[in-house]
Amino acid sequence: MLKLKTLLIVSVTVTLYAGYADAHPASQLRDRSYYEERGDIVWEVPTEKKTIAFTFDDGPDQRQTPKILEVLEQYQAKATFFVVGDRVDRFPEIVRMELSKGHEIGNHSYHHPSFQNLGRDSILSELTKTQQAISQATGQTALLFRPPGGSYNQYIINISKENNLQLILWSWHQDTKDWKAPGVQRIVNKVLNNVRNGDIILMHDYVYNSSQTSEALKIILPELQKRGYSFVTVSQLLSQKDDQDHHIKVTQ
Repeated sequence: MLKLKTLLIVSVTVTLYAGYADAHPASQLRDRSYYEERGDIVWEVPTEKKTIAFTFDDGPDQRQTPKILEVLEQYQAKATFFVVGDRVDRFPEIVRMELSKGHEIGNHSYHHPSFQNLGRDSILSELTKTQQAISQATGQTALLFRPPGGSYNQYIINISKENNLQLILWSWHQDTKDWKAPGVQRIVNKVLNNVRNGDIILMHDYVYNSSQTSEALKIILPELQKRGYSFVTVSQLLSQKDDQDHHIKVTQ
């Protein structure tokens, strides 16, 4: 009788877990290499060139974004701005300014919720409304998407693909945590002490009551230039991977 009860409990548990896994794709997550090899998610780009991509989340902001744009322009740096849709609706002129200076715009959701807690319809709404906000402000469509907090599951990956959006995260060793306003030097040290070819660096152009990001860039950019680095958009960085893959195939 005890064995029968145990078998029933195990059977019910397995059935319930299977149902949970079907309903919650986050439970089916595989390791990073699986998604990288398939091109589902990009954390960084393997390249022999000394190029890196700075990315800025959570903007646009009427005070901090122009300061960051000014520093980037001073050092001929191009970057990618992952914008929040409701802020695009409030500050469309700043998004247009980003594009006019040769930077790239990516989708970072409309309200910046935690996607892990959202169903398919809500995720799709967040993406679609932001695409519409970007299009209305600039006449262009974003090709890149970064989920708030970097959270992802199979729903998020599938919806990104269905909407022709490449899911972009960041190099694990290049999370500056500037959103915590940890101090200019800590932001500087994080980038300079860990930089590698093909890095995607995570920063923010909207941090409440803080200008540490723009101040840190004034130190980071000239130092990296001295080391021979150039600064490109994420899409430009991705094209270098395609070029390198093509070169490897041709020479084999």
